This record gives sequence, structure tokens and C-alpha cells, in this order.
Amino acid sequence: MRNEALPDLPRRILMGPGPSDVHPRVLAALARPTIGHLDPAFVALMDDIKALLRYAFRTENDLTIAISAPGSAGMEACFVNLIEPGDSVIVCINGVFGGRMKENVERCGAKAIVVEDPWGEPVDPVKVQAALKANPGVKAVAFVHAETSTGVASDAGAICRLAQAAGVLSIVDTVTGLAGIPVEVDAWGADAVYSGTQKCLSCPPGLSPVTFGPRAVEALKNRKTKVQSWFLDLSLVTAYWGDKGGGSRTYHHTAPVNALYGLHEALVMLREEGVEASVKRHAAMHAALVAGFEAMGLSMKVDAAVRLPQLNVVEIPASVDEAAIRRQLLSLYNLEIGAGLGAWAGKVWRIGLMGQSASPTHVLTCLAAIESALQGAGAAINLGKAQPAARAALGS
Repeated sequence: MRNEALPDLPRRILMGPGPSDVHPRVLAALARPTIGHLDPAFVALMDDIKALLRYAFRTENDLTIAISAPGSAGMEACFVNLIEPGDSVIVCINGVFGGRMKENVERCGAKAIVVEDPWGEPVDPVKVQAALKANPGVKAVAFVHAETSTGVASDAGAICRLAQAAGVLSIVDTVTGLAGIPVEVDAWGADAVYSGTQKCLSCPPGLSPVTFGPRAVEALKNRKTKVQSWFLDLSLVTAYWGDKGGGSRTYHHTAPVNALYGLHEALVMLREEGVEASVKRHAAMHAALVAGFEAMGLSMKVDAAVRLPQLNVVEIPASVDEAAIRRQLLSLYNLEIGAGLGAWAGKVWRIGLMGQSASPTHVLTCLAAIESALQGAGAAINLGKAQPAARAALGS
């Protein structure tokens, strides 16, 4: 055990499934002087954060806040507030995080009705519709919009509309989606949506933006039982965050003041760039990265029509020790990429192009480093092809 000051830590190029690189403006915001969490200046900042989150989520929902914990707590906040013992919930599983939704449902004392699709494929709205017809009286439909374990995007609008037509709530995971692909909470008619700060918002991990629509708020008000989590009970948390008009606040917990400084700055930067421009940038960087990998002779795991531009799943050449390659990328290039999960472990890499990591520099650096590492491992790849292909896609 070290009993000394924090040692110098390496500066990494973060291109895994999260966190992403953090801009110096956000790092500078984190270093601002800490003030009290009920200080009038901080309360005003909280109101700004709510407004900026509404912009990011494309919603007018009053109940739009940042939970003082990472995205997994945002997930749990949605379930423990909306789901009660004895309820039934349709849970769509096409990767790891749909499975975590199922776990949350069951821990709430509710029944999970699973709609399953293979890894690498989106949630099938036809299956969701069939499950709704076969299970009248369910409380909600829960699904992952942007599945981080597979790099697959599902049609959130279609699934939310099915839930709304059936008179049930929708619970949407867009931890990897927000600011990277279109997230249109009001246009979808989504009821409860959660995200994270460390992906396409390029903020350090530790906060979870959430938004609850009118139907979800009504369900919360009409609960028959207490929310099983005191800390995540939104009837208490929202009294601290205040209403849209900036009313008085009731102490609930000590908010992570400096982390919220960072989130505020990241959201200001998103507004400056524009949500639509951010989405276009992620798509352009994805196209360049894919062009480079395909020119190198590598294949993408997921069909182009449903790929997440911000989370790229690349098949590993045969006979390559993928863990050794990742260690080499980290030690020689300070480049972090992600391993495959579940049945895809050892077969794919997950390469993030999220937020500040979605840039031409990141794309070209990643391609050069992986080409060099694979060449050293004796992999059968096309040498010298990736950079020209990526540059052509970037228009440079």
C-alpha cells in the first residue's frame, strides 16, 4: 500500500467503450473552487444543467436531472421508481445491458418477460408488439437504444410508440447514445430515459443524466409502495433539484459539486457545437475508421444499417492474441481499446469514437497503431492501405 502523493499517471488515448477523452475545458471546470451544494450560485448552476440536459435529450420534460452516480444508477433509478412488486415488465435483451435491465426488474419484485434477439442484431419491434399483445397489463417495456456490448442501435422511436399505443411505459437506456446518435425523447414519446456522462458527452464518469416524461411522473406519484431505494427515490431527489421554475430546495444529499461543474461545461460545449453537428461528426469519424479497417483487411462485426458510429466492433484476425495486442497498444501508444464481452470475448475489439475521441487524429492514430501491432504479430493484413482510405473518407 502506497502512503505517498498520487503518482504521475499516464495520459491515455481513450478509444474503448468508455470513458472517452475529456476536453481541457472540462478538466479546468472540474478544478474550480468547491462551494456548498446549497449555495445560491450552485443552485443556479443546477438550473442551467437541467436546461442544458433538456437540450441534449431533445425534451421539455420538467423532471430532467443528473443522478449523483454513474449510468448504472440512472438505470436503477428508472426501475426502482417506476416498477413495484407484482408488476410485469417486457425486457428486450440483445446484449449485456438488456440483461442488467432484467436483473433490475427482478430485484424490484416484478416479473421480467424477456424478448430476446441475437447479439449483433437490434431489438425487433415485431417481437415487442407480439409480447405486448400476449401480455396485457404489463407495466413497461424496457430496452437498450445503444447497446455498448455489441455496437448495435435499436429503433427507439418504433419501440416507444408501441409502448405508448399499448398504454404502457417505456424505459430507455441511451448511455452510449446521447450526443452520438439522434436521441429524440419527446418525438419518440419515451417515458423514462437514462444516460451517462463518460461516453459521447466526454465528461468523467460518475453522473447519470435522466429524464422522466409526464406519464412516468404520474406513475411515480401513484405508487402503492415506497420506492425501495432511499437515495434514488425521485420524490426526494427532485425536491433537491427543484422544479422548472427554480423553486426552493430541500436537502437530500451532498451533490458532487465539482463533477457537476464538469458536466455543465461539457453540456455547454455540446450546445456550442450543436446536437445535430455532434451526431454528424460521430458518423463521419465512423465512416473514416471503417474505411481504414476494411482497407487493412479487417471486417466489422455488425451490419452497417444498425451500427453505432460511436462504438465500433471489429473482428480480430485469426490466430492473433488479441489481449497481447491490446497490451501493446497501451504500453507503446498509450491507446486504450476495449475487448469483446460474453460470446464475443477474444473474437472482437470494441473501439470507441465518443465525444472528444471522435476526431480525425484519433481515427488515424488508432489505425496506425493497430496496423503496426498486427504487422508485428504476423497477421495477414494489407499494409499501407488503411491511412489513405481513412484520409480519403475524411476528405484530406
